[in-house]
Amino acid sequence: MKPPLDKLLAEIRELEGLVSEKIQQTQTKLTFEIDRGRAVFSPEVRKRHRAQTRRVWRTIWESPFLTILTAPVIYSLIIPLALLDLFVSLYQWICFPVYRVPRVRRREYVVIDRHLLSYLNVIEKLNCVYCGYGNGVLAYASEIAARTEQYWCPIKHAKLSKGCHSRQCLFCDFGDADGFRSQYATLRERFDDIDKDINSISRSAPGQVAALREPEETLKEAERKN
Repeated sequence: MKPPLDKLLAEIRELEGLVSEKIQQTQTKLTFEIDRGRAVFSPEVRKRHRAQTRRVWRTIWESPFLTILTAPVIYSLIIPLALLDLFVSLYQWICFPVYRVPRVRRREYVVIDRHLLSYLNVIEKLNCVYCGYGNGVLAYASEIAARTEQYWCPIKHAKLSKGCHSRQCLFCDFGDADGFRSQYATLRERFDDIDKDINSISRSAPGQVAALREPEETLKEAERKN
């Protein structure tokens, strides 16, 4: 693999981490603490949350009729989603050790915790569980597919694809037969970047990432002065 691609992949990993951090930033002061992987609220906060709970009948009454009518359709997707979850999990547990491809950690993708919020009623909690599970499973399966593609067919497409994943930057160019034959065996083993510590990635890819961090750090400095 060419050295510039090493740097590019490291920058992509760093940017993914920055995006995740940005998404998790809250507009208000956090009212909970993380204990053993779960969010814990104080009794006072839980009391305020319960006071904000909407009645189930009100949620149903204020929902458009067509939304209620289509509810069975959207929830029927739980069947293919559960089957996808089961089969991709079995697939990677059986095949990835044979391919020497690192397994995808499911818990990093399938996160279900919003049902613990006491200001949500039963219907809202069910919706949150379903959305968290569905989106998590799809992201989990996508990463498994990406690592599989790198092992079996590390070749870029001729056309630009909106569904491309970060691992494709390692792939051989479309039509580069010599490069494919010479790099194929090496590319199948290039997963050393997956578990890199974020700090080591920052050191190896300071370019664009540092430029993106700069405005944010400047803003924080200004906030401290104010």
